[in-house]
Amino acid sequence: MRRLTLRQFRVFDAVARHLSFSRAAEELHLSQPAVSMQVRGIEAILGMRLTEQLGKKIFLTEAGREVLHASQAITARLDDLQANLAQLQSIDSGQLNLAATSTVNVVATDILARFRGRHPGVSVHLDVSNRAAVLDQLVGNRIDLAIMGQVPDGLGLDAIRFMDNPLVVIAPPDHPLVGQKNISMASLATESFLVREAGSGTRGAMERFFAARGLEIRSSMEMSSNEAIKQAVQAGLGLGILSLQTLEMELALKRLAVLEVEGFPIMRHWYVVHRANKRLSPVAQAFKEFVLAPAGAGTGKPFARPTS
Repeated sequence: MRRLTLRQFRVFDAVARHLSFSRAAEELHLSQPAVSMQVRGIEAILGMRLTEQLGKKIFLTEAGREVLHASQAITARLDDLQANLAQLQSIDSGQLNLAATSTVNVVATDILARFRGRHPGVSVHLDVSNRAAVLDQLVGNRIDLAIMGQVPDGLGLDAIRFMDNPLVVIAPPDHPLVGQKNISMASLATESFLVREAGSGTRGAMERFFAARGLEIRSSMEMSSNEAIKQAVQAGLGLGILSLQTLEMELALKRLAVLEVEGFPIMRHWYVVHRANKRLSPVAQAFKEFVLAPAGAGTGKPFARPTS
């Protein structure tokens, strides 16, 4: 079955609006016979007359009014599509779909706030999950970009490092080890630790660090968020190992203290990540460049040990 073309719809729309083949031809910069041929082509496909001439005037038949209604709806949808595609091409009004691991959430939201300050029209969706869930979203192509720790090989992902991420040992301010220098790993191994859930990048780094030294973590409790660990450490339920960048407020208010342990901090890094074969939208590309620029995240920002 032959189908009507967009060109035919546009020609008939002009004819129906003007109720004149000659005026429609002028609007479309076509000859009048070319316009008449397009309308006759529609009629041939539908098997129905769309116009009728009474005297010198042209009128639409009932079928013609139906086709006009359809052509107006199609034209409106095409105009909307063009407008929406134009928005996608603009870094000031597009959609940005991001994911971040929970450990880097503070860094990610700070970067987003400054990016939105430059591009207030951008619509942002940020999903905060653990490392395994973020990797799943990347591999499944459900997000544009992710901000997270180093990704494993073999997943077809492109990861660019942009900031240091030191992991430190935290304790309540009144813990006996607070204030001591060069605390040995042997002393630390006798302490109970509050750990993140399986799949967390922080937990993985922590376990590798202890295993490399022939030590085993004494875990007293497993928790699914950094905030829960901070609260539990403050309550004296054990020690924790978290990113220094998540502790700014607690350290300033002296609710937590960083222990000076040999081998610490565990220096990790933050990466901006996307599928290696993904063609980034203008908004996603602009955000990636912003993250990697000094004005975005402070590329190469050095680590400075806090004062307890």
